[in-house]
Amino acid sequence: MGRRRVIVMLVTVLLVAGALFAAIGVLRPLLNRPSTTNDYVGAGSGAASVVVHGGDAVRTIGASLEKAGAVKSAAAFSAAAAKDPRGASIQPGTYTLRAHMSAVSALAMLLDPANRKVPRVTIREGLWVSEIIKELSTRTGRPLADYTVALEDPAMLGLPPEAQGDAEGYLFPSTYEFEPKATAAEQLHTMVAKSLEELGKLGVTPAKIQRVLTIASIVEAEASDSADRPKVARVLENRLAIQMPLQLDSTVSFVARHRGKVGTSKAERASKSPYNTYLVAGLPPGPIDSPGLSAMKAAMSPTPGPWLYFVAVNPDTGETRFAVDAAGHDANVKIFQKWCLVNKDKC
Repeated sequence: MGRRRVIVMLVTVLLVAGALFAAIGVLRPLLNRPSTTNDYVGAGSGAASVVVHGGDAVRTIGASLEKAGAVKSAAAFSAAAAKDPRGASIQPGTYTLRAHMSAVSALAMLLDPANRKVPRVTIREGLWVSEIIKELSTRTGRPLADYTVALEDPAMLGLPPEAQGDAEGYLFPSTYEFEPKATAAEQLHTMVAKSLEELGKLGVTPAKIQRVLTIASIVEAEASDSADRPKVARVLENRLAIQMPLQLDSTVSFVARHRGKVGTSKAERASKSPYNTYLVAGLPPGPIDSPGLSAMKAAMSPTPGPWLYFVAVNPDTGETRFAVDAAGHDANVKIFQKWCLVNKDKC
């Protein structure tokens, strides 16, 4: 019995050993395979383009990267972003990346401003609304008609009641970065908000917004030198205080949509428009262009002084002379007229 038990045990051991040997033979190829992960290795190659929208969560960005073939999985990117304090600060824009990148490499490229492209639009000071929307349309690719329609909804644009539904003067001139999907209304709303923000910083109350912007827009049109702007604002205030007509070519040019030459024609100055300050006393009904911060500051803080007149004696350089009476003004006008004789194509 003892011998038989030993034989049975030996047979059992041999069978188990054989089974283990066979199992190892089957598993060895699997064990020798490289482990699979949800991430690529290295900096990648080729090109991949990804658009990040404002408000996109990290997981949304990761999904876009995975779809574009930039990373192997959104999960790997989310994990990499979670480990980096800057992971949640990716800015909106279109990014040119590489394909098959590690999640860490993709994050690094998204955090590098050099890889980010975003539509930038610079709106200079002194433009009319009609000129601004043309520039926006050209730079962003939005149809001009979209802006025209948006201007018909002042509430959507965030215009204050004081604007009386007119965006003229409320589209702050600056350089803007609009998201690729930003609508015409959203772009204009951003510009209106910026204007109201700057006015608020200057301490302009809602009741004074329209007046300040109107004076600032005139200052913007009449004075190119920032040093002259507070003095031009003072001339306006001095004339308004004694109910003296403003007699400004800039307001007449606004009505005639006249640019390119200095001054206005007799026919233009005969316009019955309420913006014609040659015929209508006081300020025009509203702004005549989009003033910048310098003009706004001048409107808020005119330089103390007795001047009632000013004239740009050299429109090329912007040199402007001020006078306290008609005689002094006439002398300055003669200097301007001499300039016109030399620059007939500009007068």
